[in-house]
Amino acid sequence: MTDIRLDTGTGGRVRAAAVLMGAWIALLWALEVADVLTGHALDAYGVTPREPGELLDVVPSAFLHFGFGHLASNTMPLLVLGFLAALGGIRRFLGVAALIVVADGVAVWLVSPSGTNTAGASGLVFGLFGYLLARGFVERKALDVVVGVLVAAVWGGSILAGLSPAATGVSWQGHLFGLLAGVAAAFVFRARGRAPRAGGAAV
Repeated sequence: MTDIRLDTGTGGRVRAAAVLMGAWIALLWALEVADVLTGHALDAYGVTPREPGELLDVVPSAFLHFGFGHLASNTMPLLVLGFLAALGGIRRFLGVAALIVVADGVAVWLVSPSGTNTAGASGLVFGLFGYLLARGFVERKALDVVVGVLVAAVWGGSILAGLSPAATGVSWQGHLFGLLAGVAAAFVFRARGRAPRAGGAAV
């Protein structure tokens, strides 16, 4: 008999990535609607630096925004960059996203100016940009290098502008550490070749 291996294939990966990012974006918009309906009560879950209890808000802060304009500015880049990153596997993507969100949030907690409140998905956006930019070079995959170059061509200018300390009302610290966390994630979650199983056959 012929061995059968369950493989979702390219079409399956595309659908899974699209569903995941569609649900992610829908959650962000639902949370902002809830925030407005509660008089912006959810804004309190942003990160205020160097207050121990605020470390609990590191993850929630990445899903919250200060108004629909703030959310709209993050929606398209998060959707596209998240989709491209998730094509490499959902489990891997979730690990990358978790590393970026936690590392970026803790860094914001450590170095942001006192009295500020930081929230938004832009740290994850910058992190995914860094991840996609570095992934192809880390794994030496030509297609991923091309994807990284295209991502840089489309969003590189906006990324550089977001890193400027001169920008008012913007957490350049969150952007910078998100970017660095994304590059680190490319190394931490780099794909490794699988050894063939004993007695197995290629299919």
